[in-house]
Amino acid sequence: MSTTLTRAAVVVSAAAAALAGAVLPATAAPTCSTAWGSLTESAVEDGGGTLDDARSGRHACYDRLVLDLDGVDASDVSYDVRYVREVIEDGSGRVVPLRGAADLQVLVHTPAYDGGGAATYAPRNAAEALDVRGYSTFRQVAWAKSFEGESRFGVGVRARLPFRVQVLDGPGDGSRLVVDVAHTW
Repeated sequence: MSTTLTRAAVVVSAAAAALAGAVLPATAAPTCSTAWGSLTESAVEDGGGTLDDARSGRHACYDRLVLDLDGVDASDVSYDVRYVREVIEDGSGRVVPLRGAADLQVLVHTPAYDGGGAATYAPRNAAEALDVRGYSTFRQVAWAKSFEGESRFGVGVRARLPFRVQVLDGPGDGSRLVVDVAHTW
């Protein structure tokens, strides 16, 4: 009799597992909103502080660029993010060559140097400021320098895709400028 109960329990467990697998897929595709648009996003605020770091990340629906701004409240971050024909290096006027079908310029009205002129952000290789190999949307992130209180990045993008800009508090007494570029429309 115990063998019959054990077999029945196995059959019931297998049926429940099969039903759960049919009802709930193991991996669900993400639902990505692309209602952001591709027109210029900007904010003119007090600015100040310094650009201290840049980093990137891959997400299910977008690629992300994050600029860490030290000594700048989120409400004071001043920026201009837009697609351009070409990104121009601050100070020199040289064109920054970028891989991809579209050039996204990220300008923050915050210097990458302190009051004494010492660099607060200086990547080893300006042309490849961040490693974005394997990203869905980003093809290249280049450092286009900091000049007269402004810092500029060029982002080579696979195509002119929607983007959004957010300003977040922290870490510490700073804030973060976040630029997300969607994988699709």
